[in-house]
Amino acid sequence: MAGTNGKQKTVRDLVLSLVLIGLMAGVIYLFLPHDDSAPDIKRVSYDVELVTARRAASYPVEAPEGLPDSWKATSVRFDGSSFDHWHLGFQDPKGQYVAIEQSTQKAARFIDEASRGSEPTKTTQEIDGRVWRHYTGGRYDALVLEDKGATTLVTGTASFTRLAQMAKALEAS
Repeated sequence: MAGTNGKQKTVRDLVLSLVLIGLMAGVIYLFLPHDDSAPDIKRVSYDVELVTARRAASYPVEAPEGLPDSWKATSVRFDGSSFDHWHLGFQDPKGQYVAIEQSTQKAARFIDEASRGSEPTKTTQEIDGRVWRHYTGGRYDALVLEDKGATTLVTGTASFTRLAQMAKALEAS
């Protein structure tokens, strides 16, 4: 009988240890900071890259003019070795992603890559005298314009209203 009493103490000690460990984990969890808000994305300047792209690209490089400060530029790059690919990414006032993508790459392939698999719809939209085609169904929606030897996309997670707002702000110089 002496053996069973020892086994009961061992099981009881194990349960008590697990309870103590659980309590300690709970106390540690309570004191760790919890921030579920979206991280603040750093604003970038794209002036130098824009001047470089406009000098080097074989097409008129587009960038927004007159957008409110609530639109935050978050990424920029120009790759002259890869079909003169111009990228300018923004966070819109509602925290959604909007990007301007331009390239001389074959349109179908470029659109598929830049819009993450979106497909053309029958919807078109005239913005400042230019006709943009709506693409949807992929990771991003997109407005697409094929003109002057390049394909231009305004794409992202934002609504078509926001995409159109960006397309309306685009200017080439």
